[in-house]
Amino acid sequence: MWTDSHCHLAPGAEGAAAVAEASAAGVTRLINVGTDAAVSRTAVEVARHHEGVWATVGVHPHDASGGLDGIAELLGESEVVAVGECGLDYHYDHSPRPAQRRVFAAQIGLAQAHDLALVLHTRDAWDDTFAILAAEGTPARTVFHCFTGGPAEAERALATGAVLSFSGIVTFKGATAVRRAAAGCPLDRLMVETDSPYLAPPPHRGQANRPAWVPLVGAAVAEAKEVPLATVEEASWATAARLFGLASRR
Repeated sequence: MWTDSHCHLAPGAEGAAAVAEASAAGVTRLINVGTDAAVSRTAVEVARHHEGVWATVGVHPHDASGGLDGIAELLGESEVVAVGECGLDYHYDHSPRPAQRRVFAAQIGLAQAHDLALVLHTRDAWDDTFAILAAEGTPARTVFHCFTGGPAEAERALATGAVLSFSGIVTFKGATAVRRAAAGCPLDRLMVETDSPYLAPPPHRGQANRPAWVPLVGAAVAEAKEVPLATVEEASWATAARLFGLASRR
């Protein structure tokens, strides 16, 4: 059985259909990710209505200029397993970089205070990401979601104690560096995700991604590591359970 460690489910019938399709494909645990207060609240509601679905609560760097209002009040909900996704995105700079850094640091503190995992987004901001983690203290359970770096960035990320989560990017023809990072990542430090509806893997490029396709990501990781698919399936399942504390939850 598979865990999609990072997806964005729509509310209502569309989300319910995605959950059912995923379950039929053997993807029986989904982490539904918040990106601002409103989306986080919806993520909690979706998780509340579906067995095997949990939520994260956080503010994406794109939305950092709006601050953290409405986030803290959601952290006590039983469906919430992590803070995030949060971090830095210097590729688009939709929020000013000082605001991104401030809101990222604050969410590290929330994860620590509430003993929750931290879901981290970083793009074109490796040095500042590692500097803030060093200054604030990397939470014991942290994941670099949709890992896009190569072996050097993977080594730095793993040195913080974090887990790496690989998305459909690992299946892309030009993503040689990401596959090399996956090849070198210890089995007990990796997860797989879709980041749906984004980053659909082949043969579904150009379509809206869906959690049911996470085994295709797992297959690319298994190929990169030269191990059986079942090995990645079992290892990523166990890592997700540990990182998000799922063993003690419904």
